Amino acid sequence: MKRTKIVVMVALLSVGLGLSGGAQQARTVFEIEPGVGMLGAAAAGLSIVSGAETLYYNPASLSELPGISFSSFYASYLGQASYSALALTFRNWGVAALLLGSTGIQGYDENGDPTDTLAYRNTGFLFGAGVDPSVFPFLPNFAIDMSLGARIKILTVQAGEATGNGFSFDLGFRTVFPDMHFGGFGVSDIALGVTAVNLFGGVAYDTVSDDFPMDIRVGASARLFDMFRVALDAHLSGSLHLGVIYEPIPTFALRLGLISLEGVSVTAGLGVNVEGFLLDYAYVTHTLGGTHRVSLTLDFSSLDISALSRSLRRLLP
Repeated sequence: MKRTKIVVMVALLSVGLGLSGGAQQARTVFEIEPGVGMLGAAAAGLSIVSGAETLYYNPASLSELPGISFSSFYASYLGQASYSALALTFRNWGVAALLLGSTGIQGYDENGDPTDTLAYRNTGFLFGAGVDPSVFPFLPNFAIDMSLGARIKILTVQAGEATGNGFSFDLGFRTVFPDMHFGGFGVSDIALGVTAVNLFGGVAYDTVSDDFPMDIRVGASARLFDMFRVALDAHLSGSLHLGVIYEPIPTFALRLGLISLEGVSVTAGLGVNVEGFLLDYAYVTHTLGGTHRVSLTLDFSSLDISALSRSLRRLLP
């Protein structure tokens, strides 16, 4: 059974579920770069507040969300696997579901002989919360403007006939800095984000268990000339993410990025916002070719909930 499980996982991940050379290192859906919007900018989202996708990167940033946001995306990898997600966030908290699946994978027994084709599936759930400590009157005033967050990840795995379950726990931190001006050159929205990923937890099968890889991730971002946002994330595990977002108008964004992880992957994307309906597209290169992702996000941050409830009460008898 252990042999079958390993063969299934390697066969699936070798078709390019990860980025560049990182495909062989990915073990679950949590190790695949999430989202679409920030993925176009190299997934450098540790310090950026980005709607519903904020939950994927840094739970501390949830405290900065202006309101309700719902996002969904789908991706197909070389016709071998599908990856999709749903995320719903509110100010201070959010939930998400990640779904990864592939069928028709050739299985092998302990002697290396072919067996029946198998299926591999991951279902992951994320629960996150972020808070600004200054809202608590019993805490002292801090010298910096910061927020803290935590995230729990729950996973179920099916690898052929083997099944597994697991969880992990993350912590997040984010702080912002005052704008800076150098003559006619201005730098704004300066932010720093830090996450401690998989502090404890793992996935357990019938006879074996596997710890999730622990990682420390640090990211910084800033807005230049009011139109360009530059972000850089560094992961202790060895990857580097450099992204640039060009926003000539508030409703349109172009994104480019580079991800370095045992090789270099190029990312690109665009986003369009029409009255709170956000359509995002991302393209990522890897050793076996490129993959495409598309997402739809509904941003209700400008929705007046109290006015809506008053209107409903007038309609009800």
